[in-house]
Amino acid sequence: MEDLSKYYTLLRDPTRRKIIEILGAQEKIGFKELRETLGLGVGTVYYHLDMLSNFLAQDKKRKYRLNERGRVLYRILKDGSVPASLEIGEAFSHRLGKWLFLSPLFAKTAKPLRVLPVSIAILLAGALGSAYVKLDPALFFYFPYSTYSFTSTVALYILNWIGLFLFTEIFTHLIYQRAGNNLQLFTCLGLATLPMAAFPYIYLFISKADSQYVLFVLQIWSLMLVSAAFCFGKGIRLDKALVVSLTAMYANITILFMLGRFS
Repeated sequence: MEDLSKYYTLLRDPTRRKIIEILGAQEKIGFKELRETLGLGVGTVYYHLDMLSNFLAQDKKRKYRLNERGRVLYRILKDGSVPASLEIGEAFSHRLGKWLFLSPLFAKTAKPLRVLPVSIAILLAGALGSAYVKLDPALFFYFPYSTYSFTSTVALYILNWIGLFLFTEIFTHLIYQRAGNNLQLFTCLGLATLPMAAFPYIYLFISKADSQYVLFVLQIWSLMLVSAAFCFGKGIRLDKALVVSLTAMYANITILFMLGRFS
């Protein structure tokens, strides 16, 4: 088998290790039974299964089992013969990933009602901040000198993110055949708005020239968090989630060009 250090991003997660151990011990298991055993949300389980797709197979009854590579991986994990390079790579990437993608917070959305108030609070903070400093919100963009009323700006901000939620639902259903789990996705997207919600408050204390650079950095971070939200909310791998988030970004830019906002 290839050097296992290539797979540290998979193996560092205890849930994915547990899935491999469950399948190694039980040989095969249905999705519902696996989800109940793990005690996680639908989207979260789909996400981990998607990450492990190269090590899994499904039979005619759609039950999951380890393929040949998965069985080798299970034996290695069971024997405790994971290379030292794996442990070294895990320490750095795990800390970096947790900071950039807010993974611990997204993981809590397996029970979305617990995190939903935080998600709504972030959305409202961004909406109120935009209205207070008179910035026109346009999903991943802001435009100064808004002519909208305070209430209209608040509504526009919230509608932008609801629009992204609806776009994601349609896109992932058509392209990846992932439906449902709506509340977790909405909760995750609310959390992912954190960088854009913070921008109006930063804008108050910096120059217009500096604000462009700050906005650019926050846009990149927001794109990363939105991708993570799709991973947890719809249970798709990060590479697939990036396709959705980049498509949404390009659609955002195209609409703004059509409306003459970029000149």
